[in-house]
Amino acid sequence: MHHFHYRDGTLHAEDVPLTNIAAEVGTPFYCYSTATLERHYRVFAEAFEGTDTLVCYSVKANSNLAVIKTLGDLGSGADIVSEGELRRALAAGIPPERIVFSGVGKQAPELAFALETGIHQFNVESEPELELLSQIASGMGKEAAIALRVNPDVDAKTHEKITTGKAENKFGISWLQAPRVYARAAELPGIKVAGVDVHIGSQLTDLAPFEEAFTRVASMVEELRAAGHDITRLDLGGGLGIPYRGTNDVPPPPADYAAMVKRTVGHLDCQLMFEPGRMIAGNAGILVVNVIFEKHGEDRSFLIIDGAMNDLIRPTLYDAYHDIQPVTETAPGEPRITYDIVGPICETGDFFAKGRALSAQKPGDLLAVLSAGAYGAVQASTYNTRPLVPEVMVNGSQFTVIRPRPSYDAMLEQDRLPDWLTK
Repeated sequence: MHHFHYRDGTLHAEDVPLTNIAAEVGTPFYCYSTATLERHYRVFAEAFEGTDTLVCYSVKANSNLAVIKTLGDLGSGADIVSEGELRRALAAGIPPERIVFSGVGKQAPELAFALETGIHQFNVESEPELELLSQIASGMGKEAAIALRVNPDVDAKTHEKITTGKAENKFGISWLQAPRVYARAAELPGIKVAGVDVHIGSQLTDLAPFEEAFTRVASMVEELRAAGHDITRLDLGGGLGIPYRGTNDVPPPPADYAAMVKRTVGHLDCQLMFEPGRMIAGNAGILVVNVIFEKHGEDRSFLIIDGAMNDLIRPTLYDAYHDIQPVTETAPGEPRITYDIVGPICETGDFFAKGRALSAQKPGDLLAVLSAGAYGAVQASTYNTRPLVPEVMVNGSQFTVIRPRPSYDAMLEQDRLPDWLTK
């Protein structure tokens, strides 16, 4: 469920007409709904009510400070994968004791900063990382609570670029090697073995891969405890998908996911940790674009819009589907035209949709690209020297720009000419 609906023929974000935002901010722009963010967090968290649970929003999905703070104020923690994301979480008011640090390539300065900050847990993904963390923590006179990210070799059956739990993926430590690495961790100074971490992929729409992975991890926890390890935490990652295609693409609700979690690992009496990102932010955001031209080719028609792959790369990167709706509501029975919806970037891969049926569009018409709240603005670039898209947050009848569009002068000022070119 989200809070983007037609009212009096115009698409609204909560109580704000998108036409009002476009008139003030210009297009393209991202728009986030506070009510949707809050609802999605609560639905997930309440599914685990009565259990020892820490929900750590995955900051990589959408790292705007306003989004993080909105969720933090509801009690969310943060799952971070870099020092930059850690600094964002702290700046948004997330307490260190609700922050977990994931990622395969943590560097020494990042580990030291996280130790100094006093975060809840490090999700360690390799033996070299474990050794480095021990060296830094013991040198600082600190103890790092760790969980090894175990790769259970389970196929999430999602897109190959967002599958993370198979043997050939770069993430985690093989479940076959994990007992030996846990034994090594128990010997190292500055390391406190606290839990097990697993994350098999993103945008899962079936509970079966989760159940297979969690069942395997539950057996591992019991084996580790039998070997003398005090396993008190279980980080089950994120990955629950969202309905990109409306009612034709509906993943299991959080209540069903929670029931499966309790069935597979509830008997372990661990603190359960989760890292939802897309599930919370995905359908809480849209990208609003403006039609520049309607162009008719030999065998197809194009809508050329002012948004581009540098603003939302998911369609070309993941072959991702995003529903696209006119901001002005289509009248019942109005004829449809099949368009390829493309941007102005000089790349054939610059498209948002192919073969999409819409009512006839003309220059100046606005379109809303739905389900763009996760992995949208965070993956944007300035390719073709296009300014980053502004981000707007709506709360009821209010809206504010939470990241402005940079000027061209500000973009150019980031470059520096070497001395030999200025003489």
